[in-house]
Amino acid sequence: MKRKLEISELIFKILSYTLLTIFAIACLYPFLYTISSSISGAHAVEYSEIVLLPKDVQFDAFARMLNNNMFWNAYTNTLFLTFYGTIWEVMLSVFGAYALSKKRLLFRKGFNFFLVFTMWFSAGTVPQYLNYLDTQRVFGSVGVTDDKWLVVIAMGMAAMNIILLRNSFEGVPSEIEEAAIVDGATEMQVLWRVYLPMSKSILATVSLFFAISRWNGYYWAKTMMKDANEHPLMVYIRNTLEQYQDPDQLGAWNETYSPDSVIYAMIICSIIPILIIYPFIQKYFAKGVNAGGVK
Repeated sequence: MKRKLEISELIFKILSYTLLTIFAIACLYPFLYTISSSISGAHAVEYSEIVLLPKDVQFDAFARMLNNNMFWNAYTNTLFLTFYGTIWEVMLSVFGAYALSKKRLLFRKGFNFFLVFTMWFSAGTVPQYLNYLDTQRVFGSVGVTDDKWLVVIAMGMAAMNIILLRNSFEGVPSEIEEAAIVDGATEMQVLWRVYLPMSKSILATVSLFFAISRWNGYYWAKTMMKDANEHPLMVYIRNTLEQYQDPDQLGAWNETYSPDSVIYAMIICSIIPILIIYPFIQKYFAKGVNAGGVK
C-alpha cells in the first residue's frame, strides 16, 4: 500500500520540482535564444526583438558559416586537440593514479600531498607561460613546429581527475590483483585487465572532463598559437566576434542577417559534438563521480 505523504514531505517535493523546473528552463533558454537569433533577420537581432521564437526566419547566416573554409579549419584543429589531448591526458592520469593508489609506493604520502597542494596553490599564469615557452623551444629543437602538439602535451595533467581515478583504483579489491599476479600477470596486465575494466564509469567521467576542457580551450591556445591556421574553434569564434565589432566592418555590412547571427550559428555548430556524445556518457557520470570521490 502506498504511503500517504506528510505535509512537510509534500511541500518539500513541490519546492524541489519547482526549483528544478526553473533551473532547467534557465539552462535551456540561452540555447533556444541562440538558435532563434541565428535564423532571424538582421532587424530583429540588432534591435533585441528576439525573446524566444525567431523572427523573419532565414538561414543565410548558416550558409555563410558553412561556406567559410577558415571555420572548418578551426573545427578540424579543435577535433585534433580534443582527440589527442584527451588520449594523452587520460593515459598520464591513469598511470599516475595507478602508482599513487599503491601503498607500496615509496614516498606515496608525499606525492599525494604535492598533488593536492597544486589544487590549493597554483604557480600562476606567468610561470606556466614560461614553462610553455621552454616546452615550445624543446619542440622546435627536434623539428616540431606545430603548436597544436604543444597544447596537447603541455596541458596533460589535471590533479582533480588523477585523484578521482586514484580513489577509484583504491576501491578495487586487493584479492583480485593478487589472484592475477599469482596467475602470472605483469604490472601492466594487472592495470589493463583488472583495474581499467573495473573502473569504466570513472574513466568515462574523466574522459568527458578532459574532452570538454580541450574542446572549450581558449586562453592558452590564443596565447601560444601565433599562426591563425592553427587556432581552434573557440579562438576563431572570438576573433570573428572582434572582427564583426569593428566599426569599419559594421559600416560595410549589407546583408539580410546580422553579424551576430553568424556568431550564433558558429556557437550552435561548436556544441553539436558535445550534445551527441554526452547522452552516451551521461549514464556513467553520476556513478563515476561517486565512485571516484567517495574517499
